[in-house]
Amino acid sequence: MITLNTDHLRGFVSSEDIKNIFPAVKSAHEDLHFHKGKGDEFTGWLNLPSSIPDDFLNGLQSLANQVGKDCDCLVSIGIGGSYLGIRATVEFLGGSTKIPIYYAGHNISSDYLYGLLETIKDKRVGVVVISKSGTTTEPAIAFRAVKKLLESRWSLEELKKRIICVTDEKKGALRQIATKYGYRSFVIPDDVGGRFSVLTPVGLVPLALAGVDVKSLVEGARGAQEEYKQMDLDKNSCYRYAAIRNILYRKGKKIEVVSSFYPQVYYVAEWFKQLFGESEGKSGKGIFPSSMIFSTDLHSMGQQMQDGERNIFETFISVDRPEHDLTVPHDTDDLDGFNYVAGKSFDFVNKKAYEATSAAHFEGGVPNMTISLCKADAFHLGHLFYFFEKAVAISGYVLGVNPFDQPGVEAYKKKMFALLGKK
Repeated sequence: MITLNTDHLRGFVSSEDIKNIFPAVKSAHEDLHFHKGKGDEFTGWLNLPSSIPDDFLNGLQSLANQVGKDCDCLVSIGIGGSYLGIRATVEFLGGSTKIPIYYAGHNISSDYLYGLLETIKDKRVGVVVISKSGTTTEPAIAFRAVKKLLESRWSLEELKKRIICVTDEKKGALRQIATKYGYRSFVIPDDVGGRFSVLTPVGLVPLALAGVDVKSLVEGARGAQEEYKQMDLDKNSCYRYAAIRNILYRKGKKIEVVSSFYPQVYYVAEWFKQLFGESEGKSGKGIFPSSMIFSTDLHSMGQQMQDGERNIFETFISVDRPEHDLTVPHDTDDLDGFNYVAGKSFDFVNKKAYEATSAAHFEGGVPNMTISLCKADAFHLGHLFYFFEKAVAISGYVLGVNPFDQPGVEAYKKKMFALLGKK
């Protein structure tokens, strides 16, 4: 399903390094599984995949069929963990959904929102608004604007069919709105933080409505939950990845670049950056997560990667079998000199570019490893989501931080609210 290749860590990570870090990984495993670690109240994601009832997933499918009859597009309103996992899944699966899905509430750009409202103003719109509190600035004011548009076209009874709220079970502004207007609602579990929430109703509801196979997504995560629960660095690639990150960090590799030769990984990497940045970046510590999509970024950042300061390591995400492949055509004139690859598949060329790049970066002083997925489908993405969630929990505990809080994100909000005149 998912494999971890560490060939390009030779000379950077030794068996002795793995042996030395093993006690810290074992301690992190016990903190997580025996509920001894900091932030334990937010570890509901740990056994989440196996606890999702099949009846719930079947119900989402029935709801999706109903929404598909009433709506010809969907607007998903949310930010951070209430946005990135959804978009990562849709884009990873090719961006094509049964009904078009648009996004709002992930920025405060008036031009962006104006363009969205113009796009949907004559469409039969369905809305999923996602917020634990209902008071996060970006989704709250975007929902106001979208709701105003819908209210100008439909009655309250009709809006009850079109607006779905995903929020806290009992409290918060969005819960109050859902109750007052009778909107259909789903609950965000109290013990799952936003960046870990893609397999809760936060992600599953909008994805199901858009036509994603959420059963396969969950099934992939269930497999990962089972595979990565053993405390064995030789067999548990998730724990091995977490250990390697910390070994490299201790040796001065402060930046992790997630790279891929598959453009559909772009938003998966964006999701990764929130997951790891928000989980580890605290107390003056943390590996800085970044990302690149090759071969595009080789033509802009390749020089930096090859010859820049050696404070980085790289994690490639690869796909063994693409959904579609094409063959490089033969050209009679061969003026560009590329007939030597005629008849070969584009994916073959792409993989050779990856092999060359990973080898060159390694030789240039950038240790790298590769996470390979068999296919770019919902099942393997669900597996990958859980792989990274488990890895960051272990990695954060090894680093010595609470991987489940985010005290620093409130600093800018306090200043912004003051500047806006909030009392």
